[in-house]
Amino acid sequence: MSFFALGVNHQTASVELREQIAFNAERLATLLLDRHQHPALKDMVVVSTCNRTEVYAITEDADSVLHWLAQVNNIDVKQLIHHVYRYENAQAVTHLMRVASGLDSLMLGEPQILGQVKSALALSKDAETISPELNGIFEYAFYAAKRVRSETSVGSHAVSMGYAVAQLASQVFSHPEKLTVMVVAAGEMNTLVAKHLAEMGVAKIIICNRSRERADQLAQELAHQADVEIISFSELAQNLHRADVISSCTGSLHQVIEYNDVKVALKRRRYQQMLMVDLAVPRDINPKVESLDNVYLYGVDDLQSVIEENLAQRRQAAVEAEIMVNQLATQLMTQQKVKEASGTIQAYRQHSEEISQHELAHALESLQHGHAPEQVLQEFAHRLSQKLMHPTSILLREAAKAENPDYFEWLQQHLHDVFEHERKPKQ
Repeated sequence: MSFFALGVNHQTASVELREQIAFNAERLATLLLDRHQHPALKDMVVVSTCNRTEVYAITEDADSVLHWLAQVNNIDVKQLIHHVYRYENAQAVTHLMRVASGLDSLMLGEPQILGQVKSALALSKDAETISPELNGIFEYAFYAAKRVRSETSVGSHAVSMGYAVAQLASQVFSHPEKLTVMVVAAGEMNTLVAKHLAEMGVAKIIICNRSRERADQLAQELAHQADVEIISFSELAQNLHRADVISSCTGSLHQVIEYNDVKVALKRRRYQQMLMVDLAVPRDINPKVESLDNVYLYGVDDLQSVIEENLAQRRQAAVEAEIMVNQLATQLMTQQKVKEASGTIQAYRQHSEEISQHELAHALESLQHGHAPEQVLQEFAHRLSQKLMHPTSILLREAAKAENPDYFEWLQQHLHDVFEHERKPKQ
């Protein structure tokens, strides 16, 4: 049995193909429960995100994984095979660790993938399609991801607009838990901003949006993390003073936050500092606002330069992370080999014990027949050593006949080292 990782990602397949073989949690749970139809796939975990669909399985038949992936998604396996990557054992372990650590993500170091892999594992546990061995590999991958996060800087620099705004807020304000945030427009960009700030622990988020329906949807998504309030677009100017952080991204053709409105808001705030982020093109906030004391105004270009610099730092940190992942993968494979060897060692010990008991019975029988004790003991020692050394002798002879002499030299040297160690007097 081998451990396989097989799938497609943003590097090997188009968005259209990735959409065809993506699974949502409900559908995947149903398919996993149907495992009796695929006896070769009783031990597997499926990770499916917008950027990848991968099957991790312990199986003797990796081709069955590929055919299952094609069959359940109604895709010709001949089409799929051109976009699929396949890793086995050590390479598969390394790949899983890279995925869980964010080293294989479209956005290097992104943290969401670890939670997605954990959710995939939980689904397999619920469906009972995972063995202790496969579970152990995943738990070790999570350990590796934690090490990468805590001991390298691969995930510590803002490389998305939403994350960058949250980082700016933490730099400008010392107590994020007291902040009131206003997002002007509840589109995709500001949704990410709001979510990052909510995760940071801000006290309140005010959503100012033209569409009440979209504002309500975002409010529901944030409600479990922060106090949320919705205001209409017509109320924007008169509520500016309430916000410590303002992120605007409306897509409007004209500016929606004017210089005088911010000036009035500052006065009402008694000139407490404000962080204003303009993510819109054309700009939402009058550039003159930057001249006001106690206002920090950042535009798209400002944030993009920060992101590019941070991404370069992540790439540099990723080199260190890759080395760590490779070392941890090697450690896991070594542990598994030792575990496998322990079974062989136990079997050999049992075999040796059976030989010893057989020879002891033979010696006792000789003594009962009146044979000289010294002769019986000499014969017992000779017969026992011959039988115990027989497997080692066979190994040495077969190694000597092998085409590659390295194995024979390795075996000969290690046996010599063991014998020398045994000859040393015990302290």
